[in-house]
Amino acid sequence: MPIAGWRALSRLVTSATVAAAVMLLAPSVAGAARAGEETPPPTAPGYPTWAEVQAARDSTEATATEIAQVDDALTAALDAAATASQKAVTAQAAAQKAQAASEAAGHRADSLTARADAAAARSRRSTATIAELARTLAAAEGQQGFTVQLLASDDPDELLARLNALSNLTGWWHDAAATARADEETAASLRDRALAAQAQRKRLADEADRAARAAATAADEANALAAQLQQNIDTLYAQLAVLQDSTAATERRYDIGVRVAAQAPDQQNRREKAASNEESAAAPASVGTATPLGGALSPSEARAYAQRAIRTYGWGDAQYVCLVKLWNMESGWRWNALNPYSGAYGIPQALPARKLAAAGADWRTNAATQIQWGLAYISDRYGTPCGAWRHEMSHDPHWY
Repeated sequence: MPIAGWRALSRLVTSATVAAAVMLLAPSVAGAARAGEETPPPTAPGYPTWAEVQAARDSTEATATEIAQVDDALTAALDAAATASQKAVTAQAAAQKAQAASEAAGHRADSLTARADAAAARSRRSTATIAELARTLAAAEGQQGFTVQLLASDDPDELLARLNALSNLTGWWHDAAATARADEETAASLRDRALAAQAQRKRLADEADRAARAAATAADEANALAAQLQQNIDTLYAQLAVLQDSTAATERRYDIGVRVAAQAPDQQNRREKAASNEESAAAPASVGTATPLGGALSPSEARAYAQRAIRTYGWGDAQYVCLVKLWNMESGWRWNALNPYSGAYGIPQALPARKLAAAGADWRTNAATQIQWGLAYISDRYGTPCGAWRHEMSHDPHWY
Protein backbone atom coordinates (compact mmCIF):
# COMPACT_ATOMS: atom_id res chain seq x y z
CA MET A 1 0.00 0.00 0.00
CA PRO A 2 1.45 3.48 -0.80
CA ILE A 3 2.41 5.77 2.05
CA ALA A 4 -0.61 7.99 1.48
CA GLY A 5 -2.90 4.98 1.85
CA TRP A 6 -1.21 3.84 5.04
CA ARG A 7 -1.47 7.35 6.40
CA ALA A 8 -5.19 7.44 5.78
CA LEU A 9 -5.63 4.04 7.42
CA SER A 10 -3.50 5.05 10.40
CA ARG A 11 -5.55 8.21 10.82
CA LEU A 12 -8.70 6.14 11.25
CA VAL A 13 -7.27 4.15 14.16
CA THR A 14 -5.24 6.86 15.92
CA SER A 15 -7.02 8.92 18.52
CA ALA A 16 -7.22 12.67 18.62
CA THR A 17 -5.62 12.52 22.07
CA VAL A 18 -2.43 11.08 20.63
CA ALA A 19 -2.35 13.69 17.88
CA ALA A 20 -2.72 16.43 20.47
CA ALA A 21 0.12 14.98 22.52
CA VAL A 22 2.36 14.90 19.48
CA MET A 23 1.82 18.61 18.97
CA LEU A 24 3.26 19.23 22.43
CA LEU A 25 6.41 17.27 21.59
CA ALA A 26 7.22 18.18 17.99
CA PRO A 27 6.33 21.81 17.34
CA SER A 28 4.87 22.64 13.97
CA VAL A 29 7.20 24.37 11.58
CA ALA A 30 6.55 27.83 10.34
CA GLY A 31 4.40 27.38 7.31
CA ALA A 32 2.20 24.57 8.65
CA ALA A 33 -0.50 27.14 8.36
CA ARG A 34 -4.02 26.76 7.18
CA ALA A 35 -5.19 28.83 4.25
CA GLY A 36 -5.53 32.45 5.18
CA GLU A 37 -2.73 32.50 7.78
CA GLU A 38 0.73 33.97 7.28
CA THR A 39 2.44 33.39 3.95
CA PRO A 40 4.29 30.06 4.20
CA PRO A 41 7.99 29.74 3.38
CA PRO A 42 9.10 29.05 -0.18
CA THR A 43 9.84 25.55 -1.31
CA ALA A 44 12.99 24.27 -2.95
CA PRO A 45 13.17 23.81 -6.71
CA GLY A 46 11.62 20.52 -7.79
CA TYR A 47 9.32 20.33 -4.75
CA PRO A 48 5.58 21.02 -4.75
CA THR A 49 4.89 24.74 -4.33
CA TRP A 50 2.55 26.28 -1.79
CA ALA A 51 0.44 27.65 -4.62
CA GLU A 52 -0.03 24.11 -5.94
CA VAL A 53 -0.92 22.87 -2.46
CA GLN A 54 -3.50 25.57 -1.90
CA ALA A 55 -5.00 25.04 -5.34
CA ALA A 56 -5.22 21.28 -4.79
CA ARG A 57 -7.46 21.74 -1.76
CA ASP A 58 -10.30 22.78 -4.05
CA SER A 59 -10.65 19.26 -5.42
CA THR A 60 -10.59 15.85 -3.71
CA GLU A 61 -8.94 14.31 -6.72
CA ALA A 62 -6.39 17.10 -6.96
CA THR A 63 -5.70 16.78 -3.23
CA ALA A 64 -4.96 13.06 -3.56
CA THR A 65 -2.61 13.77 -6.47
CA GLU A 66 -0.83 16.51 -4.57
CA ILE A 67 -0.46 14.28 -1.48
CA ALA A 68 1.21 11.66 -3.67
CA GLN A 69 3.57 14.28 -5.07
CA VAL A 70 4.48 15.52 -1.59
CA ASP A 71 5.03 11.92 -0.45
CA ASP A 72 7.35 11.36 -3.39
CA ALA A 73 9.25 14.55 -2.57
CA LEU A 74 9.55 13.49 1.06
CA THR A 75 10.89 10.08 0.05
CA ALA A 76 13.43 11.67 -2.27
CA ALA A 77 14.61 14.11 0.41
CA LEU A 78 14.90 11.43 3.08
CA ASP A 79 16.74 9.11 0.69
CA ALA A 80 19.20 11.85 -0.21
CA ALA A 81 19.83 12.53 3.48
CA ALA A 82 20.19 8.82 4.16
CA THR A 83 22.76 8.37 1.40
CA ALA A 84 24.92 11.33 2.43
CA SER A 85 24.87 10.60 6.13
CA GLN A 86 25.39 6.87 5.63
CA LYS A 87 28.53 7.76 3.69
CA ALA A 88 29.69 9.75 6.72
CA VAL A 89 28.89 6.91 9.11
CA THR A 90 30.70 4.40 6.89
CA ALA A 91 33.73 6.70 6.75
CA GLN A 92 33.57 7.08 10.52
CA ALA A 93 33.50 3.29 10.97
CA ALA A 94 36.49 2.93 8.63
CA ALA A 95 38.39 5.54 10.63
CA GLN A 96 37.63 3.78 13.90
CA LYS A 97 38.72 0.42 12.53
CA ALA A 98 41.91 1.95 11.10
CA GLN A 99 42.67 3.56 14.44
CA ALA A 100 42.04 0.27 16.24
CA ALA A 101 44.34 -1.56 13.81
CA SER A 102 47.06 1.05 14.35
CA GLU A 103 46.77 0.74 18.12
CA ALA A 104 46.84 -3.06 17.89
CA ALA A 105 50.02 -2.91 15.79
CA GLY A 106 51.51 -0.59 18.39
CA HIS A 107 50.68 -3.03 21.17
CA ARG A 108 52.26 -5.86 19.17
CA ALA A 109 55.40 -3.84 18.57
CA ASP A 110 55.68 -2.94 22.26
CA SER A 111 55.07 -6.54 23.32
CA LEU A 112 57.65 -7.93 20.89
CA THR A 113 60.20 -5.35 21.99
CA ALA A 114 59.62 -6.25 25.64
CA ARG A 115 59.97 -9.97 24.88
CA ALA A 116 63.17 -9.33 22.89
CA ASP A 117 64.62 -7.33 25.77
CA ALA A 118 63.71 -10.12 28.23
CA ALA A 119 65.31 -12.80 26.03
CA ALA A 120 68.46 -10.71 25.63
CA ALA A 121 68.62 -10.19 29.41
CA ARG A 122 68.35 -13.96 30.00
CA SER A 123 71.12 -14.56 27.48
CA ARG A 124 73.33 -12.01 29.21
CA ARG A 125 72.71 -13.59 32.61
CA SER A 126 73.54 -17.08 31.31
CA THR A 127 76.68 -15.83 29.60
CA ALA A 128 77.76 -13.96 32.73
CA THR A 129 77.24 -17.09 34.87
CA ILE A 130 79.29 -19.23 32.47
CA ALA A 131 82.02 -16.63 32.33
CA GLU A 132 82.19 -16.38 36.12
CA LEU A 133 82.44 -20.18 36.47
CA ALA A 134 85.13 -20.30 33.82
CA ARG A 135 87.16 -17.67 35.67
CA THR A 136 86.78 -19.56 38.94
CA LEU A 137 87.88 -22.87 37.42
CA ALA A 138 90.78 -21.23 35.63
CA ALA A 139 91.96 -19.65 38.85
CA ALA A 140 91.66 -22.96 40.70
CA GLU A 141 93.50 -24.82 37.95
CA GLY A 142 96.30 -22.32 37.86
CA GLN A 143 96.80 -22.19 41.61
CA GLN A 144 96.26 -25.79 42.74
CA GLY A 145 96.09 -27.98 39.68
CA PHE A 146 92.35 -28.40 40.23
CA THR A 147 91.75 -30.97 37.50
CA VAL A 148 94.72 -33.11 38.61
CA GLN A 149 93.56 -33.03 42.21
CA LEU A 150 89.99 -33.83 41.18
CA LEU A 151 91.07 -36.97 39.32
CA ALA A 152 93.86 -38.01 41.69
CA SER A 153 92.27 -40.71 43.81
CA ASP A 154 93.19 -44.33 44.50
CA ASP A 155 89.61 -45.19 45.44
CA PRO A 156 87.77 -46.33 42.30
CA ASP A 157 84.35 -45.37 43.70
CA GLU A 158 85.52 -41.92 44.67
CA LEU A 159 87.21 -41.45 41.31
CA LEU A 160 83.99 -42.48 39.53
CA ALA A 161 82.01 -40.04 41.61
CA ARG A 162 84.46 -37.27 40.77
CA LEU A 163 84.27 -38.13 37.07
CA ASN A 164 80.46 -38.02 37.23
CA ALA A 165 80.66 -34.61 38.91
CA LEU A 166 83.01 -33.38 36.22
CA SER A 167 80.69 -34.79 33.54
CA ASN A 168 77.70 -33.08 35.12
CA LEU A 169 79.60 -29.81 35.30
CA THR A 170 80.54 -30.14 31.64
CA GLY A 171 76.94 -30.96 30.72
CA TRP A 172 75.63 -27.99 32.65
CA TRP A 173 78.22 -25.84 30.96
CA HIS A 174 77.13 -26.98 27.53
CA ASP A 175 73.42 -26.60 28.40
CA ALA A 176 73.95 -23.12 29.77
CA ALA A 177 75.86 -22.13 26.67
CA ALA A 178 73.14 -23.57 24.43
CA THR A 179 70.44 -21.72 26.41
CA ALA A 180 72.37 -18.48 26.16
CA ARG A 181 72.71 -18.92 22.39
CA ALA A 182 69.00 -19.79 22.05
CA ASP A 183 67.99 -16.75 24.08
CA GLU A 184 70.18 -14.52 21.95
CA GLU A 185 68.69 -15.98 18.75
CA THR A 186 65.19 -15.51 20.17
CA ALA A 187 66.00 -11.92 21.06
CA ALA A 188 67.28 -11.26 17.54
CA SER A 189 64.16 -12.81 15.98
CA LEU A 190 61.87 -10.84 18.27
CA ARG A 191 63.70 -7.62 17.46
CA ASP A 192 63.16 -8.24 13.75
CA ARG A 193 59.47 -8.87 14.36
CA ALA A 194 59.23 -5.77 16.56
CA LEU A 195 60.79 -3.65 13.83
CA ALA A 196 58.26 -5.04 11.33
CA ALA A 197 55.41 -4.32 13.76
CA GLN A 198 56.69 -0.78 14.28
CA ALA A 199 56.76 -0.24 10.53
CA GLN A 200 53.22 -1.61 10.32
CA ARG A 201 52.14 0.70 13.14
CA LYS A 202 53.46 3.71 11.27
CA ARG A 203 51.75 2.61 8.05
CA LEU A 204 48.46 1.98 9.85
CA ALA A 205 48.75 5.24 11.76
CA ASP A 206 49.08 7.07 8.43
CA GLU A 207 46.04 5.18 7.12
CA ALA A 208 44.09 6.03 10.27
CA ASP A 209 44.98 9.69 9.85
CA ARG A 210 43.80 9.68 6.24
CA ALA A 211 40.63 7.83 7.23
CA ALA A 212 39.93 10.35 9.99
CA ARG A 213 40.31 13.24 7.56
CA ALA A 214 38.01 11.51 5.06
CA ALA A 215 35.45 10.92 7.82
CA ALA A 216 35.57 14.57 8.83
CA THR A 217 35.07 15.68 5.23
CA ALA A 218 32.14 13.29 4.76
CA ALA A 219 30.63 14.50 8.03
CA ASP A 220 30.85 18.15 6.97
CA GLU A 221 29.21 17.35 3.62
CA ALA A 222 26.47 15.32 5.31
CA ASN A 223 25.82 18.09 7.83
CA ALA A 224 25.47 20.71 5.13
CA LEU A 225 23.08 18.61 3.06
CA ALA A 226 21.07 17.53 6.11
CA ALA A 227 20.57 21.14 7.19
CA GLN A 228 19.29 22.03 3.72
CA LEU A 229 17.10 18.95 3.37
CA GLN A 230 15.62 19.22 6.85
CA GLN A 231 14.20 22.64 5.98
CA ASN A 232 12.62 21.18 2.85
CA ILE A 233 11.27 18.21 4.82
CA ASP A 234 9.71 20.51 7.41
CA THR A 235 7.99 22.39 4.61
CA LEU A 236 6.72 19.17 3.04
CA TYR A 237 5.19 18.03 6.32
CA ALA A 238 3.56 21.43 6.63
CA GLN A 239 2.13 21.02 3.14
CA LEU A 240 0.77 17.59 4.04
CA ALA A 241 -0.86 19.14 7.10
CA VAL A 242 -2.66 21.66 4.92
CA LEU A 243 -3.75 18.98 2.45
CA GLN A 244 -4.90 16.61 5.22
CA ASP A 245 -6.36 19.36 7.41
CA SER A 246 -4.15 18.32 10.33
CA THR A 247 -0.85 19.54 11.82
CA ALA A 248 2.73 19.14 10.68
CA ALA A 249 3.55 17.32 13.93
CA THR A 250 0.77 14.82 13.32
CA GLU A 251 1.85 14.24 9.72
CA ARG A 252 5.44 13.72 10.83
CA ARG A 253 4.38 11.16 13.42
CA TYR A 254 2.25 9.23 10.92
CA ASP A 255 4.96 9.29 8.29
CA ILE A 256 7.70 8.12 10.65
CA GLY A 257 5.49 5.31 11.91
CA VAL A 258 4.70 4.07 8.41
CA ARG A 259 8.28 4.24 7.19
CA VAL A 260 9.72 2.57 10.29
CA ALA A 261 7.09 -0.17 10.18
CA ALA A 262 8.20 -0.97 6.64
CA GLN A 263 11.81 -1.21 7.84
CA ALA A 264 11.20 -3.19 11.01
CA PRO A 265 11.43 -6.78 9.68
CA ASP A 266 14.74 -6.07 7.96
CA GLN A 267 16.04 -4.22 11.02
CA GLN A 268 15.25 -7.19 13.27
CA ASN A 269 16.78 -9.67 10.84
CA ARG A 270 20.00 -7.65 10.55
CA ARG A 271 20.30 -7.21 14.30
CA GLU A 272 19.86 -10.94 14.82
CA LYS A 273 22.54 -11.75 12.24
CA ALA A 274 24.90 -9.16 13.70
CA ALA A 275 24.43 -10.65 17.16
CA SER A 276 25.35 -14.11 15.85
CA ASN A 277 28.53 -12.70 14.32
CA GLU A 278 31.15 -12.98 17.04
CA GLU A 279 33.21 -10.02 15.82
CA SER A 280 30.23 -7.69 15.67
CA ALA A 281 28.75 -8.93 18.92
CA ALA A 282 32.04 -8.61 20.78
CA ALA A 283 32.62 -5.04 19.63
CA PRO A 284 30.76 -2.55 21.82
CA ALA A 285 29.30 0.54 20.27
CA SER A 286 31.99 3.18 20.57
CA VAL A 287 31.80 6.96 20.52
CA GLY A 288 32.61 8.42 17.14
CA THR A 289 34.09 11.75 16.16
CA ALA A 290 31.13 13.14 14.24
CA THR A 291 30.67 16.89 14.26
CA PRO A 292 27.19 17.62 15.63
CA LEU A 293 24.74 19.43 13.39
CA GLY A 294 22.11 20.04 16.02
CA GLY A 295 20.15 18.22 18.68
CA ALA A 296 23.32 16.44 19.83
CA LEU A 297 21.96 15.92 23.32
CA SER A 298 23.98 14.54 26.20
CA PRO A 299 22.88 11.08 27.45
CA SER A 300 20.97 12.66 30.34
CA GLU A 301 19.27 15.16 28.03
CA ALA A 302 18.38 12.37 25.61
CA ARG A 303 16.79 10.36 28.43
CA ALA A 304 14.77 13.40 29.51
CA TYR A 305 13.54 13.93 25.95
CA ALA A 306 12.59 10.25 25.65
CA GLN A 307 10.68 10.39 28.94
CA ARG A 308 8.48 13.11 27.43
CA ALA A 309 8.29 11.43 24.02
CA ILE A 310 6.94 8.09 25.26
CA ARG A 311 3.75 9.80 26.44
CA THR A 312 2.62 10.12 22.83
CA TYR A 313 2.46 6.32 22.79
CA GLY A 314 0.48 6.17 26.02
CA TRP A 315 3.45 4.68 27.92
CA GLY A 316 4.12 5.53 31.55
CA ASP A 317 7.00 5.43 34.00
CA ALA A 318 7.32 1.64 34.01
CA GLN A 319 7.90 1.63 30.27
CA TYR A 320 10.40 4.45 30.61
CA VAL A 321 12.40 2.37 33.10
CA CYS A 322 12.57 -0.46 30.54
CA LEU A 323 13.56 1.98 27.80
CA VAL A 324 16.40 3.38 29.91
CA LYS A 325 17.76 -0.12 30.56
CA LEU A 326 17.40 -1.08 26.90
CA TRP A 327 19.28 1.88 25.46
CA ASN A 328 21.79 1.91 28.32
CA MET A 329 22.82 -1.53 27.10
CA GLU A 330 22.63 -0.69 23.41
CA SER A 331 24.41 2.66 23.27
CA GLY A 332 24.65 4.33 26.64
CA TRP A 333 22.19 6.89 25.17
CA ARG A 334 24.96 8.33 22.99
CA TRP A 335 23.78 9.77 19.68
CA ASN A 336 27.12 8.95 18.02
CA ALA A 337 27.47 5.38 19.32
CA LEU A 338 28.74 3.25 16.46
CA ASN A 339 29.62 -0.42 16.16
CA PRO A 340 32.25 -0.18 13.41
CA TYR A 341 31.94 -3.87 12.56
CA SER A 342 28.17 -4.31 12.27
CA GLY A 343 27.43 -0.68 11.36
CA ALA A 344 24.71 -0.28 14.01
CA TYR A 345 24.43 3.40 14.92
CA GLY A 346 22.85 5.89 17.26
CA ILE A 347 20.93 5.67 20.49
CA PRO A 348 18.61 2.86 19.25
CA GLN A 349 21.46 1.19 17.26
CA ALA A 350 19.71 1.14 13.88
CA LEU A 351 21.17 -1.30 11.38
CA PRO A 352 22.06 -0.15 8.85
CA ALA A 353 22.37 3.37 10.16
CA ARG A 354 20.58 4.95 7.19
CA LYS A 355 17.25 3.57 8.42
CA LEU A 356 17.23 6.45 10.92
CA ALA A 357 16.61 8.81 8.00
CA ALA A 358 12.96 7.77 8.13
CA ALA A 359 12.67 10.12 11.12
CA GLY A 360 14.57 13.07 9.64
CA ALA A 361 17.47 14.26 7.54
CA ASP A 362 19.52 15.13 10.63
CA TRP A 363 19.46 11.54 11.95
CA ARG A 364 23.24 11.20 12.14
CA THR A 365 23.68 13.90 14.78
CA ASN A 366 20.23 14.60 16.26
CA ALA A 367 19.42 12.53 19.34
CA ALA A 368 15.74 13.51 19.23
CA THR A 369 15.40 12.26 15.65
CA GLN A 370 17.01 8.96 16.63
CA ILE A 371 14.70 8.60 19.61
CA GLN A 372 11.63 9.21 17.44
CA TRP A 373 12.80 6.45 15.12
CA GLY A 374 13.58 4.11 17.99
CA LEU A 375 10.21 4.56 19.68
CA ALA A 376 8.39 3.94 16.40
CA TYR A 377 10.44 0.76 15.86
CA ILE A 378 9.78 -0.51 19.38
CA SER A 379 6.07 0.26 19.12
CA ASP A 380 5.74 -1.55 15.80
CA ARG A 381 7.91 -4.57 16.61
CA TYR A 382 7.50 -5.17 20.34
CA GLY A 383 4.51 -3.12 21.41
CA THR A 384 6.27 -1.48 24.35
CA PRO A 385 9.79 -0.79 25.64
CA CYS A 386 9.34 -3.51 28.25
CA GLY A 387 8.50 -5.93 25.45
CA ALA A 388 11.70 -4.92 23.66
CA TRP A 389 13.69 -5.25 26.91
CA ARG A 390 12.35 -8.77 27.52
CA HIS A 391 13.40 -9.74 24.00
CA GLU A 392 16.82 -8.14 24.53
CA MET A 393 17.47 -10.12 27.69
CA SER A 394 16.15 -13.40 26.28
CA HIS A 395 18.95 -13.58 23.71
CA ASP A 396 22.68 -13.98 24.19
CA PRO A 397 24.32 -11.98 22.69
CA HIS A 398 21.62 -9.42 23.45
CA TRP A 399 19.70 -7.74 20.65
CA TYR A 400 16.22 -6.41 19.94
